[in-house]
Amino acid sequence: MTDDLKSNMLARRYVVRGRVQGVGFRWFVDYEARKLGLAGWVRNNLDGCVELLAIGTEQQLAALKAKLKQGPRAARVDDVWENPAEVIQGLTTFRIEGAW
Repeated sequence: MTDDLKSNMLARRYVVRGRVQGVGFRWFVDYEARKLGLAGWVRNNLDGCVELLAIGTEQQLAALKAKLKQGPRAARVDDVWENPAEVIQGLTTFRIEGAW
């Protein structure tokens, strides 16, 4: 990755609410994020939401947010919260984290 590309990297934290646990949402996010070339992680939270951190360009993050609003077939997405986050140096792949 060039220094120019690294300087364009942004990080966003998303919290997705609705029927998003037990419907394959984390695997859906993992697939879409990898397809877009994003780094980060996704996990279930105790309150029933799904939380994720994504690192990429403005365009990559916008494409992911559109996918989050859609969700997998069995899900019902009620809300997607987005907040800026810090880019984590050295995080170069996307992964599914433990349930909590």
